[in-house]
Amino acid sequence: MQYLLCALLGYCLGNINPAYIISKAKGFDIREFGTGNAGASNMAIIVGKKAGAFTALFDIAKAALAAVLAGVLFPQIAAAKIIGGCACILGHIYPVLMKFHGGKGLACLAGALLGYSPKLFLILLVIEVTAALLLDYICVISITGPVVFTLIYALTAREPVGTVCLAIVAVIIVSKHIVNLKRIKEGTETHISFLWKKKDKKEEE
Repeated sequence: MQYLLCALLGYCLGNINPAYIISKAKGFDIREFGTGNAGASNMAIIVGKKAGAFTALFDIAKAALAAVLAGVLFPQIAAAKIIGGCACILGHIYPVLMKFHGGKGLACLAGALLGYSPKLFLILLVIEVTAALLLDYICVISITGPVVFTLIYALTAREPVGTVCLAIVAVIIVSKHIVNLKRIKEGTETHISFLWKKKDKKEEE
């Protein structure tokens, strides 16, 4: 029952989706446009950068809150923070309030990591952003981040329940970004450098 309540707490928080709420307030459903996902990247594309940034920060915050609250309310569970964070991610990706069609979960994964360990969050953030800049693809973070976090937790915590939860979430998040790998192979995936190249082009004009 304790494990169930811990997971339920995270899942309910995950159902609070700012992308969906904001788009509905504007008279449309964000899932019917762009990439079809109720997440930060699609919000940035369809509504604007500020809306996208707000959505990302909100999703990070809700998952971090889920992890921290789970740790505080269920101290007897060794993997409480991970269970709460992972349940929030699943609630974001498969929200019952949105007929199980939400976002891709990357921002929530970052929040779960932040709630679990701020120090580890900063370390992985630097590593992942550096790798993404070197390879010139933002999807590098989406594909490697979940796997790296899972491996680090498994090797350091040596706790099976949390490891299994993270592994399941990692598989789901990575599977939702397989399309990015296909686009890289086809040469159609957008490069990170496109952002500042586009800015330079505008300045020249």
